[in-house]
Amino acid sequence: MGLLNKILGNASEVSVEKLTEKYGRLLTSSEQIELGFKLFRDVFMFTDKRLILIDVQGITGSKVEYKSLPYKNISRFSLETSGTFDLDAELKIWISSENIPSVSKKFNKSIDVYEVQKYLAEKVM
Repeated sequence: MGLLNKILGNASEVSVEKLTEKYGRLLTSSEQIELGFKLFRDVFMFTDKRLILIDVQGITGSKVEYKSLPYKNISRFSLETSGTFDLDAELKIWISSENIPSVSKKFNKSIDVYEVQKYLAEKVM
């Protein structure tokens, strides 16, 4: 099911240690990664201060875009849980007063999306 989830674009959790080792240079001196997920080559991680989106681009993956979204700029978010025939849950995040979500990520059933939502709610509210 791991390959199927990757093909369908579903995120799977990555350990904080692995993320810190690979992306620690993106963090401020007082910042820590608390939660992270990988989708193919892309990564998104929640720190104690912001959401960081890592978009690996191109065939070789040598070009990378890093987006930083401070929690204070998140105006709202939604969670759509998986159903009987729908294998994934989806988290959408809106920045400021945008009409469409700035971030939309799908999670496989191995991720407790309620915990992800709870984490985000604690940071945003």
